[in-house]
Amino acid sequence: MQHLSWPIFRVTEKAALAAWPEVGCGDKNIIDGLAVSAMREELNTLPMQGKIVIGEGEIDCAPMLYIGEEVGNGQEIAIDIAVDPIEGTRMAAMGQSNALAVIAFAPRDTLFHAPDMYMKKLVVCHQAKGCIDIKLSLSENLNRIAQALNKPLSSLRMVTLDKPRLKKDIEEALHLGVKVFAFADGDVAASILTCQRNNEFDLMYTIGGAPEGVITACAVKAMNGDMQAELIDYCQAKGDSENGRKIAQSEYQRCQEMNVKINHCYELDELVKSDQILFSATGVTSGDLLRGISQNEHTITTQTLVINGIERTTNIISSQHYR
Repeated sequence: MQHLSWPIFRVTEKAALAAWPEVGCGDKNIIDGLAVSAMREELNTLPMQGKIVIGEGEIDCAPMLYIGEEVGNGQEIAIDIAVDPIEGTRMAAMGQSNALAVIAFAPRDTLFHAPDMYMKKLVVCHQAKGCIDIKLSLSENLNRIAQALNKPLSSLRMVTLDKPRLKKDIEEALHLGVKVFAFADGDVAASILTCQRNNEFDLMYTIGGAPEGVITACAVKAMNGDMQAELIDYCQAKGDSENGRKIAQSEYQRCQEMNVKINHCYELDELVKSDQILFSATGVTSGDLLRGISQNEHTITTQTLVINGIERTTNIISSQHYR
């Protein structure tokens, strides 16, 4: 695994660089397609037997590195891969902040294998490790976290996503006096910010994509944070409708085939069974976690975060690409 710590950085960097010229184009599938192609090409040069165990694309019919796809040159060790070529395709398409290219590696058969569907996620920093229970109400969890951190609820800082499906949760937290920071998109970045030692937030709570959830779990585990997650069907996330019921029925069938459960609490050690984790994220547009790609007359500059669970290190790599 350790020999992939530099190559993984190049994977997200290449994906971000490929997508960046189309930032602001208005079409998220163009952005995603460019990143997917570049990421796949780079992955196939790596000395590994890689397998995509959870990927992006099925929910919105976007281009994808699909679940079960094998990548790498077939040499060296077998690797599980969780991937989101662009987390925040809509943001990148609209020229907004916080778009990232993200990927995580772990040894074979150690990453949670699930369909691309909605997932409820609760993340806390290392100081609150062991106090969360996603089956309890959000209010109960907020009280538990505040007690673990020895803070009043009025000083607790929760980061979430600004989505209609989270409106009631945001209102519940605000009613308790908790400070809420709602990102347009980007729960991977929000979770990392929560787990950093000089963390801006005390917890991250959201309902978002399962691929981002597994990628998040890799970063959280490597940073010694804590996380629980629960797969939920389309109707639970988006509201009941005829089309939603059809999607939910398909999700239940796929979960049965993949031997995973909907509405079941998955602990961090079930989402990621190994400490030998490599995580990489490259900024496409500037945000709270990383600077986006920029250029001048002679150079293009990228910034990448690499989290190495093997060495227990976090590195920010700024690169200049000469034109």
